[in-house]
Amino acid sequence: MTGFTAWAAAFLSVVIALGPTANGAEQGHVPAVRAFVETDVRPWIRDPLLIGAIQQQNARHATLSDADINELDRQWRAGFEGTGHSIMIDIVAENVLSEMLRQKLSGSGGRIAEILVMDNRGLIVGATDMPSDFWQGDEDKFQKSFDAGPDALFIDVIEKDESSQALQSQASLTISDDGGKPIGAITIGVNIDAL
Repeated sequence: MTGFTAWAAAFLSVVIALGPTANGAEQGHVPAVRAFVETDVRPWIRDPLLIGAIQQQNARHATLSDADINELDRQWRAGFEGTGHSIMIDIVAENVLSEMLRQKLSGSGGRIAEILVMDNRGLIVGATDMPSDFWQGDEDKFQKSFDAGPDALFIDVIEKDESSQALQSQASLTISDDGGKPIGAITIGVNIDAL
């Protein structure tokens, strides 16, 4: 076999092994993650503190242009990488919503690995662990939840967390206001082995 043929054969064997992952059918972990989200997460994503924090940030960011969002993301990344000021990261890490999210994580019995809340532009509002980028709007976690409408639930594939070596799947949900209008999204990193 040529190099490309060997690569193609290896790739095809992975696709076949993945089965449902490759063709879009539901993976084996999805029902358990969905059940966990419906019983243990949905009840608290209606918390007025969480809703209020998203609405406040939406109001602050209502007039941001794409260039403004890119600049904020650039500043965040520079702070994260240590090549710039980390004031933006510090503000999010220390806000009341992030504290609430850390309490939810610590009370989850190990079932939650991380939590991330985004506004209606895909910008971070609060998180348990600070991501490397401020803008999540170009990622599946935002596009397949917020962009998909008020009742959207996107459960991603299982991945191994490099630091903990635990198997995790991200579940992303749209967050709506009392009138049912989508205002933001939340992503929960679910520890598969703890379900």
